[in-house]
Amino acid sequence: MKVVLQNLTKRFPSRNKKSSEEVIAVNDFNFEIPDGKLIGLLGPSGCGKSTALNLISGLLKPTSGRVLFGDDDVTDLPPELRGVGLVFQNYALYPHLTVKENIMFPLENLKGANRLSKEEMERRVQQAADLVQIGHLMERKPSEMSGGQQQRVAIARAVVKLPKVLLLDEPLSNLDARLRLQTREEIRRIQRETGITTVFVTHDQEEAMSISDMIVVMKDGVIQQIDQPQSVYDDPANLFVAKFLGTPPINVFEGSVKNGRLFIGSDDVLPVSGVADRPVWVGVRPEGFVLDENGPLQCERIGVEVMGRDISVVAKHPALSGISIRAIIPAEHAPKVNGNAVCFALKPYKVHLFERDSEVRIREGGVQHGTP
Repeated sequence: MKVVLQNLTKRFPSRNKKSSEEVIAVNDFNFEIPDGKLIGLLGPSGCGKSTALNLISGLLKPTSGRVLFGDDDVTDLPPELRGVGLVFQNYALYPHLTVKENIMFPLENLKGANRLSKEEMERRVQQAADLVQIGHLMERKPSEMSGGQQQRVAIARAVVKLPKVLLLDEPLSNLDARLRLQTREEIRRIQRETGITTVFVTHDQEEAMSISDMIVVMKDGVIQQIDQPQSVYDDPANLFVAKFLGTPPINVFEGSVKNGRLFIGSDDVLPVSGVADRPVWVGVRPEGFVLDENGPLQCERIGVEVMGRDISVVAKHPALSGISIRAIIPAEHAPKVNGNAVCFALKPYKVHLFERDSEVRIREGGVQHGTP
């Protein structure tokens, strides 16, 4: 089911008695979610991603704009008539019901022509439980299950109705790191097997990038960028997007372009083309540093963090906008990192330039991008 959001806006009244200014949670949101795709809604807390999800589900009514499922305008339809499945952060299972009874609950509430026979309900419940690999736990109560198992019950309950759209709101936040990894892989598998159009809300960029067909990065209720996960990482639209995606995060320096050369502080690091002389922000991905004793970027070494396959060189530079540089280099180069000074060359395709004032990406010319 294709989902189309047209100029979607949601305003909330101010709770500040001294100000009547409204809070704009979602501002002029336009996006078409393709049929059968998994879309990640990504952004920091308070950016409007959960509000956008609630507008799609019908739990909130937009201040303006329209929501379409396929060619049908569902803006004024209540949630129960939209054909959506919802999965929340806190599972929202009935503690007194078994797994089987929890999954069956939405089917028992179907009315009229949609009402199912007992046999059909039993078949669907078993099918949904098997899909999320909890078919052997049907008689357990939620208190007798792990967090990951409870989340699978919640997913099964959402998909048992065969929804047109599946909506997941921070579904992994209550799980530990290992369970988060396992459960997000399961969500991706389930989505592929069912082909249900899915919207996955998260503040965790690693989660969004690992399972989404496309991601929508939001800030203050406004879409910042929409693209495939790797494209957003490699080609950020602005400094906010560049900072938000990536672990460790991008390293940001105060820089300038002078006579076709890029300077980080006083260090002449790279040639540039087609960019007028001006101050810029320079973003360098952690994997964009090359350890080089004659490298143009001269830094003060703070320490080395062992990461197994790679190491993270922690350093300082006078032009750095932040606490420390984190440069990822192969572990076999660790013996070369000694003393108080460390020098780097930069991979041009891992360097991004941004306007100093607007923080928008500079795209006219610039340093080389794409493949090395």
